Amino acid sequence: MNELGTPFIVLAGAFLLVVITLCLFGVRRMQLRRALGTVDASICVANNRWQMGVCRYQESDLEWFRLLSLSPRPHLKMVRSSIVLVGRRTPTESELTRVPPDVVIVTLEYKGEAVLLAMKFGAYAGLSSWLEAGPVVGIGTWR
Repeated sequence: MNELGTPFIVLAGAFLLVVITLCLFGVRRMQLRRALGTVDASICVANNRWQMGVCRYQESDLEWFRLLSLSPRPHLKMVRSSIVLVGRRTPTESELTRVPPDVVIVTLEYKGEAVLLAMKFGAYAGLSSWLEAGPVVGIGTWR
C-alpha cells in the first residue's frame, strides 16, 4: 500500500461510522415518535440542567427518553400513581435560552422531588388528562 492509502482508509472508516451513528439516531427517533402516547418534552431535574427528549405514556408509567441516546430503555420512569401535577407556567427569561419559546413549563412532584417538563400546551393537556384519568389511589390494583 502506498503512503496515502492508510490515512484514506482510516478517514473513510471514521466517516462511515459517523454516518451510521446518525442514521441510528434517526431510526430511534422515528420509532419513538411513531408509538402512540409520545410527545416531545425537555426535562429538568434537581441539577437544574435541561435535556431534550421524548415522553411516552404507558398504562401505569410515564417514561422519558433522552433524544441524543441510542438506548432503547427510558432514562427516567415515573409511576403514574406517584406523580403529582403541581402546575404550569411560562418559561422564565433564563429558561428561554434552553427551551423553545412556544412551550409551557409543567411542574411535577415525583416521590418528593420536583421535576420540570417543557412541552407544548397540547401535550400538557394530554398529560394532565392522563394523570386525572388514572384509577383512584387505594382502589384497584395500583399499589
